[in-house]
Amino acid sequence: MKNIERELICPICQELFTHPLILPCQHSVCHKCVKELLMPNHDDSLSTDAGSESSNPGSPRARVPSPSMEKLERLVRSGSISSPGWRRSSVTPRVTTFPCPGCQHDIDLGERGISMLFRNFTLESIVERYRQAARAAVAIMCNVCKPPVQEATKSCMDCKASFCNECFKMNHPWGTPKAQHEYVGPTTNFRPKVLMCPEHEMEKVNMYCEVCRRPVCHLCKLGGSHANHRVTSMSSAYKILKEKLSKSIHYLISKEDQVRTQISELDVLIHHTEENGQLAERRANEHFEHLFETLQERKTEMLRSIQQSRNLRVERLRTQVEEYQGMLENSGLVGYAQEVLKETDQSCFVQTAKLLHVRIQKATESLKTFQPAATPSFEEFVLDTSKEEILLKELSFSGVPEPPVIDLSRCCVYNEGLIHWRLSEDSLPTDHHIVEFRKLGAEEDEEEEPCWSATERVYGCSTVVSDLSSDSRYAFRVKSCRNGVFSPCSPEVTFHTPPAPVFGFLFNEKCGFSAERLQLSQRRDSVESVAGMSFLLAAERVQTGSYICLDYIIGDTGISHGRHYWAFRVQPNSYMVKVGVASDSKLTEWFHNPRDTSSPRYDHDSGHDSGSEDTCFEVSQPFTLVTVGMGRLFIPKASVSAAGDHSSRVLPMPQRIGVCLDYDAGRVFFYDADTMRLLYERQVDCSGTMYPAFGLLGGGAVHLEEFITAKRLSYL
Repeated sequence: MKNIERELICPICQELFTHPLILPCQHSVCHKCVKELLMPNHDDSLSTDAGSESSNPGSPRARVPSPSMEKLERLVRSGSISSPGWRRSSVTPRVTTFPCPGCQHDIDLGERGISMLFRNFTLESIVERYRQAARAAVAIMCNVCKPPVQEATKSCMDCKASFCNECFKMNHPWGTPKAQHEYVGPTTNFRPKVLMCPEHEMEKVNMYCEVCRRPVCHLCKLGGSHANHRVTSMSSAYKILKEKLSKSIHYLISKEDQVRTQISELDVLIHHTEENGQLAERRANEHFEHLFETLQERKTEMLRSIQQSRNLRVERLRTQVEEYQGMLENSGLVGYAQEVLKETDQSCFVQTAKLLHVRIQKATESLKTFQPAATPSFEEFVLDTSKEEILLKELSFSGVPEPPVIDLSRCCVYNEGLIHWRLSEDSLPTDHHIVEFRKLGAEEDEEEEPCWSATERVYGCSTVVSDLSSDSRYAFRVKSCRNGVFSPCSPEVTFHTPPAPVFGFLFNEKCGFSAERLQLSQRRDSVESVAGMSFLLAAERVQTGSYICLDYIIGDTGISHGRHYWAFRVQPNSYMVKVGVASDSKLTEWFHNPRDTSSPRYDHDSGHDSGSEDTCFEVSQPFTLVTVGMGRLFIPKASVSAAGDHSSRVLPMPQRIGVCLDYDAGRVFFYDADTMRLLYERQVDCSGTMYPAFGLLGGGAVHLEEFITAKRLSYL
C-alpha cells in the first residue's frame, strides 16, 4: 500500500484525500479544497464531519501542512479563477470556474456548484485502507463502550459506528431490523450503500452517460441535461470498464521488464544530467572569471592612465605656483632683484642685471596673460559603460528564450491590471511566463535594489494582476521560461491606476434613449449617433421654428455616495459629444424639455459654442458636461485646468477619457485616461442620484472601456 501513496495525494493541499470529489475531467480533489476555491468566505459543511482524518495524529500524512490559503489567493489574483456568474447586484462574486490542478483545464460547475459533483467513494476506500496499513498497530476502538473502551471488531455501515463483539450484539439484537444491517471489518470510512444522483437527490444512479462519462439516473435521461446523450446500463458500463482496466493492468504487468529497463535508462539520464549540469556550471564560472580578469586588467590600465595624468598636471601647476611665489616682495625672483639693485659697481650690476631683467620681463608677461599650466578637468577620462551594461544584462546562454514584449495596445490597468504580451514570430515555444510588478514611489533610493512582486506561472500570453492601489504608478515586466532557463526581462512599462475604484455600468436603453437617432450595441457598451434623414430634415426646418436637439443616453447604474471612476473612448471623427455626469432631476428635465441647438446660448456648459462661454460661471450645478468633437476637447471658461493655463482651452482629444466623481465632496474630475493627467475639474451639486451622462449630435460614437470587473458580468 505504501507504494501507491503518490496516487492518494490531493494536488491542491498535498495531503491524503479527504472526501474526494470527481471533477468533470475525471481528476479528483478534496471537497474542502474545492469549497475553499469556490467560496473562500463560507464554512465547509464537511469540515466538522466525525469521520474526517485530516486532523488524525495517526495519519501518515499528518506531517504535511494544511492547505495554504495564500496559494488559493494567488490563484484568484493571477486570474486563474474566474467568476462568470457574477451580477451587478451581488455583493461578493460567486466563483464557478477554476482550473483543474491536474490538467489545467477550466472546470465550470455552473449554477449548482459543488452539488453536481460525485464523491469518489472508491478512492476514499483506498485511502482508508492505506491509512490503516500505515497506522499498523493503531487500533480502531469501539464507539459505544463505556470505559475501559474495547477494541472494535466490526463496523456497521448503517449505524456508521464501530463496535466490539458485546456492543454489536447488544445494539443489533436477533430478530430486529437492526440485525439486517450491513457490517464490515473495523473502519472509519462509512460510505453510503447506494450512490444517489446529485441533480435528483432522491433517485439512485442506474445508468452511465457515455458523453459526460459519469453515472446518471433515469430522470437525467428522460428530461434532464443528459436527455440527448448516449447512455448505457450501469451493469454494462461496469463490465466494460472493468474489462478495459483489467486488460490495461495486465498489459502493464506484462511489460514490467520494459518498464524496469526504461527506469534504468532514466536513472542514467539523471546521472548524466547532474554531471552535465555541474560541467555547465564550471564552464560558465570560468567564462565569468575570465570576464572578471579582463575587466580587472582594463580597470587597472585605465586607473593608471588617470593617475599618470593627474600627477603630471599637479606637478605642472605646482611649478607654476613656485614661479608666481617668486614674484612676491622679499621672496624668490623679486627678492633677488631687490638685492641686485643694491649693487653699486656699475660693471658688476650690468653683468648680473641683464639676465635678471629678461626673467623679470617674462614674469611680467605671464602675469598679464595668466593661464594655468594644466586644466583640472578630466572630461576626457569620463567612462561611458551604458552599452556594455546593456550587453551584460542581455548576456545569456545560446538556448535562452528571447524576452517577450508587453503589448501596450491591449493592456489596461484599473483596480486590477490586465497585462498582455507577445513573443517574436521566430521564437520557439516557451513553457511558461512570469509577470513581475512593483509600485513606484515618489522618492526611490537608487542605491537599493527595487523590490519586485511576481505572479504565479502563466501559461498564456496574458494575466490579471489584482489588488493594485488607487492613484499609484506601477511598473510591469515579463520574462519567459523554457527548459528551466529564464529569458531576460522585457522592457519595463509604467501604468497609472485611477484615483478611485472602477465604476462598472452599461448604457441604459430605457431612459431617454432615442432609438431613431442612436444605435446601441448588443452588449450595451457602445452607442453611435446616426446623422440620418430625420436629422437632415430637422436641420432644414430650423428656420420654421423646429429644433435639433442633443440625444442623451445615461448609464444604467446611479451613484449616491463615494468616489467612482470610469473611462471611455470617443470616436475620433465624432462631430460633437458631451460627456460627464448629471443628476436624476436634471436628466428628467432634459428628456422632457429638449433644447434648441440652433440657439447660440442653449447650454451653459457647452464649451463648443462661443455664445454660451460668455456666461462664465462657477455656480454649482446638478450636472457637468465637457464637449468633445472634431478631434478636440474643449475646456469651459470657468474651469481650472490642471496645468493652470487658462489661455489654452482647446486641447487635443485624448484617446481615452476618464471621469472621476467624488459624490461626498461634490466634485467631478476629467482625466486623460492613458496618462492619468488631470484635464479639468469643477464643483457639481450632488443632491440626488448622479448618473454617467452622454450627449451626441451630428454623428459620432462612444465606446465604454471593458473594465476587468465588467468581464464578470453576465449580460442578459
